[in-house]
Amino acid sequence: MATATSHQAETQWRLDAPRGDDINVHSSKIDGEPQSRQISNISVVDPPIYRVYRRRWIGLVTLMLMNIMISWGWITFAPVSTSTQVFFRLGHISSVNWLSTVVFLAYIFISPLVIYTLSNFGVRFALFFAAGFSIIGVWLRFIGARVNHSDGGHFPVVMLGQIFIGFGQPFVLSAPAYFSDLWFTSKGRVTANALISLSNPLGAALGQLIDPFLVSEPGDIPNMLLYIAIITTAVTVPIFIVQSKPPTPPCTSSAQEKLPLRVSLSKVASSLEFWLIFIMFSILVGFFNASSSLLNQILEPYGYSENDAGIGGAILIVVGLVASAIVSPLIDRTHTFLLAIRILVPVISICYICLIFAPTSRSLAPPYVVLAILGAASFSLLPLSLEFIVEITHPVSPDVTSTFLWSGGQLLGAIFIISMTALTDDGSGSMRRALIFQAIVSCVASVAALCVGYGKRAVKVLPLRIAADKTEANSHL
Repeated sequence: MATATSHQAETQWRLDAPRGDDINVHSSKIDGEPQSRQISNISVVDPPIYRVYRRRWIGLVTLMLMNIMISWGWITFAPVSTSTQVFFRLGHISSVNWLSTVVFLAYIFISPLVIYTLSNFGVRFALFFAAGFSIIGVWLRFIGARVNHSDGGHFPVVMLGQIFIGFGQPFVLSAPAYFSDLWFTSKGRVTANALISLSNPLGAALGQLIDPFLVSEPGDIPNMLLYIAIITTAVTVPIFIVQSKPPTPPCTSSAQEKLPLRVSLSKVASSLEFWLIFIMFSILVGFFNASSSLLNQILEPYGYSENDAGIGGAILIVVGLVASAIVSPLIDRTHTFLLAIRILVPVISICYICLIFAPTSRSLAPPYVVLAILGAASFSLLPLSLEFIVEITHPVSPDVTSTFLWSGGQLLGAIFIISMTALTDDGSGSMRRALIFQAIVSCVASVAALCVGYGKRAVKVLPLRIAADKTEANSHL
């Protein structure tokens, strides 16, 4: 009889629960503490109400826009590398490559501040940092190109602008896993992460596609930088209405207190699975960044134009976005993280092997097909890897793991650009040796991926965050 009374009381509480413009997802705890009251002399513990707020889309879209423009800022000069070299009167193409490389190095330098900002102040403050650095950077680049432009402008000022863009990038690139953990449930985190994370390469795609059309001759460089500066400034406006965290958490795992930074670092440092994912992720992100930056130089010796390379870069990214839009919701439903990783990583390695031979055909179809498959596999892999590492290290804060992974990718991106540039044939400009190097090292990433959770270590790759949510849900059935 007591059980029936308790059940009726809880049912009535649920019926009387307030309903607003928010979506009621699950009930468990309020502010992490169970609430109790007396009903008919029976003590009833009120499970809290977990909600997924519609306003989460404002933060998501703002992070997407910021990622698009910062990535466009990073890739700006790569699609028009020849025109950039001529305009600034640079002696060697490697100087142009450094415009991309310094962005990666700036990421490493600023990453400790990123972890501190996200952990202590949230996404809103991170967006303010990103906006401030990127606005300073894009306008410095314009000033450096515009002042004394008839004599080649001031290249060091442009380089300084790129460094500031590099300072801004990690504040939005490291945020997706942290943001999705705070605002989404396990049924939408991979998709949310994909939308934000992949908006970064979408910005690169826009740069690859649009920049060659804006620069028909070297003298158009200042105007291109002006357009990018205006758009970048405009997209920062919505950050003033973004909230750092929801009023109430969306699910149990979001409400759980994360480990302190020192404990988190100790936990991930002792995890073999973390280091295997770190190696895989860093290598593949590094090569993606390097290939995007050097694509024009990879194709140019075989008779491809800057426009051809720009279209190739756009295919790489647009096909990748479409593939990820299909794969990410499937992973959200099935949670087959490890299976997907073991399939996608070898496909990426095979694509890098094929990229050695595709340009030698001197026709558009082979490189475009390879780039399309490479983009589809790479973009599908990226968000699920970021979410997978959060799952297996929970309750480590997502900003810690994602910042480490991205830092590894940015560092190797810089190293790979320098290495691949050094391997370029000075006479013909061919990057065949660089592409062979890329293919060999990418196979190391495949080995690392296949070793994750192998054999008895399968217990180390269980999705702990999803398990926490299921346990809480089952306790209230």
